Amino acid sequence: MSEGQIITLKCSVQNVAPVENLRVTFYSGQRQLGQKQSNSRGRRPVSEMFELNFTPTKEDDGGEFWCEAELLLGSDGPQPPPVEKSQNFPATVFYEPYLSGASHPSPTVLTEGNPLQLNCSAVGNPSPTYTWTGPSGVSPTKSSILIIDSTTTEDKGQYTCFVHNNQGNVTVKFDVDVKREFEVLSCPVFYCYWKESHLTTILLSVVLSHISGSFILTHTGRKFIVTVSVFGIIWF
Repeated sequence: MSEGQIITLKCSVQNVAPVENLRVTFYSGQRQLGQKQSNSRGRRPVSEMFELNFTPTKEDDGGEFWCEAELLLGSDGPQPPPVEKSQNFPATVFYEPYLSGASHPSPTVLTEGNPLQLNCSAVGNPSPTYTWTGPSGVSPTKSSILIIDSTTTEDKGQYTCFVHNNQGNVTVKFDVDVKREFEVLSCPVFYCYWKESHLTTILLSVVLSHISGSFILTHTGRKFIVTVSVFGIIWF
């Protein structure tokens, strides 16, 4: 059976009298689904089929359906009332993927060199399959988790996880921003600002704005060297 599809549960009761005092209850596990009573009258034992329309959900998958017949004879009858229970019937419910998280999570921001892990885990019956696409195209990853051990700025962009089975599909989109460890913000004459791990450090600030000059900025490994020339004088 499939989630959302109406099914009919049936419960057959044999040789019962008086049938108008019979109450049949349908269950999924320990959850009561509904009750039915006979419209027949008579003192002779009869057999009757009771039916209940029911719409299963994913919570019913792996459970068991069963019914219970109870003969209510009032205060003059046996106490507690006679009860007969049917055998249990295992339930398999097919349903589309349901995500464990949000379909469009908050953006991920990290510094290059750090690992990236994106998770689009879902439950479904049959078990869902996963297809990932990213800035560089389709990923060979077939898992619900995409891992990049060491990121670069080329890894920034949007990643899409397509989760599907034969009952349906769902898509998760991740926005990822990978920043350089050192990033130039602005560099006008006499002022040069660099950004390191979200903290702005002023490397050079020559406040004599009336003096004209030029500077050269070079990068050797993790060290920055600033050379300023003002009227032929070299400043370090």
